[in-house]
Amino acid sequence: MEAARQEDTWDVIIVGAGPVGLLIANYLGGQGLRVAVLERMRELIDYPRGVGMDDECLRSFQAVGLAEAVLPHTTPLHWLRFVTGRGRTLAALEPGTDEFGWSRRNGFIQPLVDRVLFDGLARYPGVSVHFGHEVEAVQQDENGVAITTQADGVRHRFSARYAVGCDGGRSTVRKALGIPFEGKTEPNRWIVVDLNNDPLATPHAWVYCKPSRPYVSIALPHGVRRFEFMLFDKEAEGDTVPEPILRAMLAEAGCDPDRVDIIRARVYTHSGRLAARFRDRRILLAGDAAHIMPVWQGQGYNSGIRDATNLSWKLALVLKGIAGDSLLDSYEDERRAHANAMIGLSVMAGKVLSITNPAAAALRDAFFLMLNIIPPVKRYIVGMRFKPMPRYRHGALVYPNGVDMNSPVGTLFIQPRVAPAPAEEPVLLDEVLGDSFAILCWGIDPSYWMSEQTRTLWKKLDARLISVWPATQLGYQLAREGPGVQPVADVSGRLKAWFDRHGRGVVFLRPDRFIAALCGPQQIDATTQALRAALKLDEGGRP
Repeated sequence: MEAARQEDTWDVIIVGAGPVGLLIANYLGGQGLRVAVLERMRELIDYPRGVGMDDECLRSFQAVGLAEAVLPHTTPLHWLRFVTGRGRTLAALEPGTDEFGWSRRNGFIQPLVDRVLFDGLARYPGVSVHFGHEVEAVQQDENGVAITTQADGVRHRFSARYAVGCDGGRSTVRKALGIPFEGKTEPNRWIVVDLNNDPLATPHAWVYCKPSRPYVSIALPHGVRRFEFMLFDKEAEGDTVPEPILRAMLAEAGCDPDRVDIIRARVYTHSGRLAARFRDRRILLAGDAAHIMPVWQGQGYNSGIRDATNLSWKLALVLKGIAGDSLLDSYEDERRAHANAMIGLSVMAGKVLSITNPAAAALRDAFFLMLNIIPPVKRYIVGMRFKPMPRYRHGALVYPNGVDMNSPVGTLFIQPRVAPAPAEEPVLLDEVLGDSFAILCWGIDPSYWMSEQTRTLWKKLDARLISVWPATQLGYQLAREGPGVQPVADVSGRLKAWFDRHGRGVVFLRPDRFIAALCGPQQIDATTQALRAALKLDEGGRP
């Protein structure tokens, strides 16, 4: 084989054109950076994989201008119910909150959403996707990364300043770096069956906790139905299930097996694994390359999108020379612990809900049915309050007096609707915040409290200054607000309630909409300097 052809040099190489890699490429492309996406397959995967999308995920798509294009392939308010073999409800996840601007639970068709993300890259001339490229070698030094691929018998060499491995649970990049993938794979296997022309035509998602055979039934957009059945010993021959067994399972789920339109039937196992580290010098891992988890909480896909959202803005700051390379260490600091918590929740849920011993299943059913008659516990489960929300204790943020678990710092900020002008329709808050940093204040002009040095720093970071007012005051404030400050009306009262609850009137928001710091107006300068250090801005050169 001939020597590797040297391709262009890029800012970032992304290995893997799944949703995580495509989202990172969209964000970096929007920042004017040059990105090469390398994908082993010759085209995007065209069959459903992930089926559950949460509100944080939709907010991430909103950040790259693609949420509205994704929505036609989603079912909002998509509840999940766990029932006994006799049909009694053990637990129902029916959250009605929209605190982050979107429905908390959504069904979706992943190939169609992936296509939206892929098509979104056409907006950016600096982003290029290379299909059919199998990674052969990964090298790095203090100056950058080189990845050698093979495509149609020809070797290619791609060079970049950084690389991100988003190439799945069997990640070639992770293996090349020698990073352990810690955890285990459950011994039992399952078969996932996707059908067109839904033969049941009922909404929502159901987990049938039947000891005779636990299974899942999920209604998806566009008339697709997903079943997932537990397999017992010797039922699967390799990765296939004999037709009589598959027909019997579909019949048990209420289908006429002679009249179903099967998209695919695939055997898989449940695994809970976590990479020992998410960063190796100039190469980072994200999505399934960094962590995989059982499907029970529907968080594998969403956890990968959280990775992409957390990492993208940090990479952009480093590549633009605004922040120092050490900012990238905060990616693992912030994401690994939460991914581990989601793995733990998913593994535990799987063990409880897939019990096949009839006596143990009866005890489980009795326990959960008892919980359902306790109103506070039922509200806790219905509202999904058990779900570990990302909460960053260390990283690119500032606690004024050490980590304070009563502070909102390190959590995702709410996204209510606001009105940017009296006669305009309210919009989601992020539409006003933009795609960089933002300083959001209740009832003040933040620029009044800023020194020239502080004002200059935030201007170089392209931060937006937003003042929030009651709707009755908006017209008056528009006429008197300082230059560079955008007044908005709190039309729902949610922002007023938020600032009242936390007792500070100034919140510093990162590009991923996590709270970087919270202070009063007279502490804006001091908090800015603390954030300057936390964001490694003095190491970047430009500010």
